[in-house]
Amino acid sequence: MEVATASAPSLPSPDPLRGPPSPAEGRGVFAAVAALFLLATPALADDKAACLSGIADIKAKVAAIAPDAVPQKLKKALRVAEREQGEGEFDECLEALDDAKRALPR
Repeated sequence: MEVATASAPSLPSPDPLRGPPSPAEGRGVFAAVAALFLLATPALADDKAACLSGIADIKAKVAAIAPDAVPQKLKKALRVAEREQGEGEFDECLEALDDAKRALPR
């Protein structure tokens, strides 16, 4: 009994008239991806700074409130913000801080 072996078909060139892509074309894609990454980095730093200062601000406001008057929603939102900050999820930290600000007593 003979076993048939199947070979993978060879992939055609992206453009049969031009041939394979040149190394310069690959560098253009790399440069575009690198530029996108570098442009996103300052936004992450801004979110991190806003998260850290927001947590400190909310903690200061909570300290000014009597311990039994702190709403449960505020405690939970602050706990979530601290957890997200620890995980490096600064955008979610900012969302939790928004929840905490809305839960502050007037």
